[in-house]
Amino acid sequence: MATKIFKQLAYENVDHFIYGRARHPVTTRNGLVIGGGTIYPELNFTLPPMTINADTMPEVRKQYQDILTDACKRAHDLFLPGFVAEIELLPPTTYNPSWGIEITKIVREVLDEQEAKYGLKGAIRLTPVDIREDKHSPHMWHGSHWDSVMETFEGGARAGADFLAIESIGGKDVHDDAILYCELDKSIFALGVLGARDMSHLWGSIKAIADKTGTFASGDTACGFANTAMVLADRGMVPKVFAAVVRVVSAVRSLVAIEEGAVGPHKDCGYEGVYVKAITGTPISMEGKSSACAHFSSVGNVAACVADLWSNESVQNIKLLGGMAPTVSMEQLIYDCRLMNVASSKGHQQAVQLRDWLSESDYRHDPQALVLSPGVVIDLSRKIIRENTPFKRAVVAARATVETIREAIRQKEVHVDDREIAYLDIMERQIDSIPDSEDAFIAEMIDACESEKFVPAKYDL
Repeated sequence: MATKIFKQLAYENVDHFIYGRARHPVTTRNGLVIGGGTIYPELNFTLPPMTINADTMPEVRKQYQDILTDACKRAHDLFLPGFVAEIELLPPTTYNPSWGIEITKIVREVLDEQEAKYGLKGAIRLTPVDIREDKHSPHMWHGSHWDSVMETFEGGARAGADFLAIESIGGKDVHDDAILYCELDKSIFALGVLGARDMSHLWGSIKAIADKTGTFASGDTACGFANTAMVLADRGMVPKVFAAVVRVVSAVRSLVAIEEGAVGPHKDCGYEGVYVKAITGTPISMEGKSSACAHFSSVGNVAACVADLWSNESVQNIKLLGGMAPTVSMEQLIYDCRLMNVASSKGHQQAVQLRDWLSESDYRHDPQALVLSPGVVIDLSRKIIRENTPFKRAVVAARATVETIREAIRQKEVHVDDREIAYLDIMERQIDSIPDSEDAFIAEMIDACESEKFVPAKYDL
């Protein structure tokens, strides 16, 4: 059971819902304040294509050292006061926790050296990969795979991480098929039941590790759910209206991390973070146009409207004409953040004006952008928190989002292809078929979702 259930919004007035400012800022040990009035870059980076094993670990160490050293030099040259470095560990470095811990230590050493030399404040977000997706994982909440994730978290925290995060996969064994066949009832089961229950167990444990290591349990992301739908929608493989509804439903699942004690910043590739911020007031990281190095989207500007960290998603350490790709991303993020911070320095109304331009430049072109626009986020969030359980919140989120998109089409406020409009009726019928009782819904879905991938016993069902 969640330690806290949010029943009112952190922002009733949309003009107070803006980038760089959160109701509950987070301050790192070296004084970097996230959500305190300044928006900072969050640089996300990964290795070039290479094998990771005991023999290649010396090269892995050098890669991470070089990435941070070069990116920090560019940050110093461009007068950046501080940033967050996200280490998204690759599978071998979570299966072998000592490797992930060693990488964290190397990054910490570089950041500390740069701060001592130049006063550049650096924080680390450590994101182990959720290896529980492995078919050999015996259970979602215990066993060898769970133990490796927890060992990586605790060891990484002691090695110098500031923020603990993960892209958790509870419910993904059902949701992948839900996306492919546009089955919203199964999406609600995956996110509002399986995912939410998994988040409760997972984030209770992460919070306990954060408390004993003096670090922050930051936040989760529905990347494997809503971003998968978004990328497939961009490729024309699923309707954009379906991906937009999944995005809002995913917020219900990601909210559970905060209810279990996480304090932010919510992780970048969870665009649903805007709903988490609206409801809880925690700072969030977002990504948009600068994440094209990792994936395309229709939300390049609107994603920045209420961000407290601005991220590039993830980029490999490869050589571009301008320099190494992570350093190029660092420069792009710095300039984006500079513009937003200058607007804020001119006064609140100027900051709101920039926020609204960011929103208006995107939301009319795609329903996925519409549901990230600040006014829509506040309105839908208010409806979501009228319910007290993730299951009921997920149903409300889906229904309210369908109604919002339908009304926006009616008012000619958003472009939706004619061929997609019928999916609004299809989704509405799917929502109407869901029983009021969560237990009845679970029983129904266990039968409907039977497959080799989905093992109910791993969720104690």
